[in-house]
Amino acid sequence: MKRDRFHRRQLVTAMAAALMSVAANQALGAAFALQEQNASGLGHAYAGGAAAAEDVSTIFYNPAGLVRLASMQIVVAGNLICPSAKFSNSASLPARFQTLGGTGGDAGSCDVVPNLYIGIPFTDKWSFGLGVNVPFGLKTEYDSSWLGRFQAIESKLETININPVLSWEPTKELTVGGGVSWQRVKATLTNNVNWSALFAGGQTGTGGVAGLVLNGTITPAAGAALIGSAAGLESGANVTGNDSAWGWNVGVLWQATPQTRIGAAYRSNIKYTVSGSVNFSNPSPSQLGPLPAQLQPIGVLVANGVNAALSNGDVTLDVKMPETANVSIFHQFDNKWDLMADLQYTGWSSIQQLQVVRSTGVVLSTTPENFRNTWRVSAGANYRYSDNWTLRGGVAFDQSPVNDTDRTPRLPDNDRTWLAIGAQYKISPAWAVDLAYAYIWVKNSSINQNQGNTDAYGLINGSYKNNVNIVGLQVTYTAK
Repeated sequence: MKRDRFHRRQLVTAMAAALMSVAANQALGAAFALQEQNASGLGHAYAGGAAAAEDVSTIFYNPAGLVRLASMQIVVAGNLICPSAKFSNSASLPARFQTLGGTGGDAGSCDVVPNLYIGIPFTDKWSFGLGVNVPFGLKTEYDSSWLGRFQAIESKLETININPVLSWEPTKELTVGGGVSWQRVKATLTNNVNWSALFAGGQTGTGGVAGLVLNGTITPAAGAALIGSAAGLESGANVTGNDSAWGWNVGVLWQATPQTRIGAAYRSNIKYTVSGSVNFSNPSPSQLGPLPAQLQPIGVLVANGVNAALSNGDVTLDVKMPETANVSIFHQFDNKWDLMADLQYTGWSSIQQLQVVRSTGVVLSTTPENFRNTWRVSAGANYRYSDNWTLRGGVAFDQSPVNDTDRTPRLPDNDRTWLAIGAQYKISPAWAVDLAYAYIWVKNSSINQNQGNTDAYGLINGSYKNNVNIVGLQVTYTAK
């Protein structure tokens, strides 16, 4: 018997290693903070997450619930998240010396967010668990010629979180748990740079054409000819970087009555210094329009100065991912119905700006965000239709950290309302499958952004119409 148990655990360990590898390689997200850490909870809009402890995915929501599971359990889940973000132009203005461009198409796209959890009780009072998931993610991408291309084209944030936990039952009514999180983040930010404005205005420190006119080197007419020769030229900028850091999570679960559980959980913030590089694709001096022969050397000189200022190099970006805290209640009314509710706080004010800094200390770009702390409230229900089938439903209201003044095209977010449904089918005492769907209405959001009140970036003025569709699938194995 001991040998059989040993071989079974070897097999489970091998499966877990393979699944963690898959999860790590597919760590993609379609939103900044992801609730979608399982598919069973999606069916009731993640209501009662810190108190439900329905399966081993409680590792993420409240590790105190893990010790309630009497047998080893594995959960493998994935959520297909499909956001849509469509911009409608009202009164946008082109960047200086540039054409306006289009509305960018749909900036959203579909991605799969995977989750893996393993829980192993090693006494009747203690359990060990391991979670691999994607707590944060962002992906927006516009057409490269759109009117906001000097502020954003692609924004992509990928994370992976590895979270071992311990859960302990000091009394029959009370369980506690906690763990550490190792997180890896990878970021990509792209946009175009108004090369023409830099060539004309001397913002690079080279003096530019305007500087040559001011110091009397060339006449205003020659300056106008030089500026005209560069009209419409753009650089492409691509910032990429990555980092890893540590955090932690704790929770407590109280069985207030035989039918009612109350849970509370906290997940710490995590500080990153994302290190990477910036790469520019700059126009060459040969791309300047026709010039009189006497002005060609001056045009080449200024163009080379602009390209020197827009040089490739190492950069860093400091960001602190927010802390979260949850209070939840789970109540079993009878052998058919469960009701649950959750209140979640997220400390988004940890992000006030995104500043990319060169290794020399020169600030490459600064984007004010001024995120505000937010609340999420949800309520849901389970209905046990039969021994094999459980039906789920839930609603939620989720505040956005983005304010109307500082909304940017990288994250054109607003408050959200969730409606979710789901079902679980128990194939056998060991195997269960969950399928769930949620639709999220995102409040229409206005934008009036020129990134620093300069005409070099153009003005994005209009509104966004956003929504999100999510489909979740989960397979749960419980050892018997």
